[in-house]
Amino acid sequence: MLETSARLLRLLSLLQAHRQWSGAELAERLGVTARTVRRDVDRLRDLGYPVDAGPGTGGGYRLGAGAELPPLLLDDDEAVAVAVGLRTAAGQGIEGIGETSVRALAKLEQVLPARLRRRVGALHDYTVPMLRTAGPSPVDPAVLTELAHLCRDGERLRFGYRGHDGTVSRRSVEPHRLVCTEYRWYLVAWDLDRAAWRTFRVDRLTPRPPHGPRFAPRTPPADDLAAYVSEGVSRRVYAQQAAVRLLVPHAAAAERVSPSAGTLEPDGPDACVLRAGAADLDTMVVHVMMTGLPFEVLEPAALTEAIRSARDRLDAALARGGRDGEGGRDGAARDGDAVAER
Repeated sequence: MLETSARLLRLLSLLQAHRQWSGAELAERLGVTARTVRRDVDRLRDLGYPVDAGPGTGGGYRLGAGAELPPLLLDDDEAVAVAVGLRTAAGQGIEGIGETSVRALAKLEQVLPARLRRRVGALHDYTVPMLRTAGPSPVDPAVLTELAHLCRDGERLRFGYRGHDGTVSRRSVEPHRLVCTEYRWYLVAWDLDRAAWRTFRVDRLTPRPPHGPRFAPRTPPADDLAAYVSEGVSRRVYAQQAAVRLLVPHAAAAERVSPSAGTLEPDGPDACVLRAGAADLDTMVVHVMMTGLPFEVLEPAALTEAIRSARDRLDAALARGGRDGEGGRDGAARDGDAVAER
């Protein structure tokens, strides 16, 4: 009986971990026959778990929608990861997620063993969050869920979209994937009206159901969709484009340049190329300088002139400061100032 109960828990865990399993796959994972799998599925149904079964050779088993969530079966590391994720979910650009995370965490901690509660509690008690005080418009979690389901089920999406200039348009797309960054959520989709792949900011998107019909998935615009979105949000949307060679290895540059700030391409063992966009060349100068890395301009030539102009303005500011004294603050940090190590 104990062996059967352990196998039922294992079966339930497998059904939670995967959208659909064939009977043969479950039998192989559990080390039993397909007939035993069928009996165990019937036992789970008797216990109130909605397990759906598809007919024929292409069918399989999956957890259906039920009135109550089945208990989550997590090992120690998974339980800690979920708890930590819930604690740090606030401020991640999803509207209302902080309060929802607290409620979910309270339920989780009720069933955590004491040893795991201590691990999670220690991390919480000795960590100070540094959250953004301002940022992009938060995303409605219900919209994220709706978009994810449409991507999964291959259904067309209709929505209203507010462009960066404030104009609103109606769009019809075949949604493919959601891509998230530290600051924003994006939807990669095939735009039916423009017959091209497009990237949409989710916080500017308002679904307009009904959705559908279903569609056959297309070949995505890139194997690495994170890099594809990064290129779009850091370059294609800006009026000015530039390429500079950073005179450090690619790995070192990647530590200083976020994916939303530009794309990096290796250029030999000791250099890489940064491609980025900006509203104007003066902003591009600041953008490149803020990397703190040595560089040389590849294109456009006008960027070199913008750097010279910025240098002249800085030289003039230093000259004025030299006439008027050292200025208000010492170069060194005063008592009470924080000194950050990189």
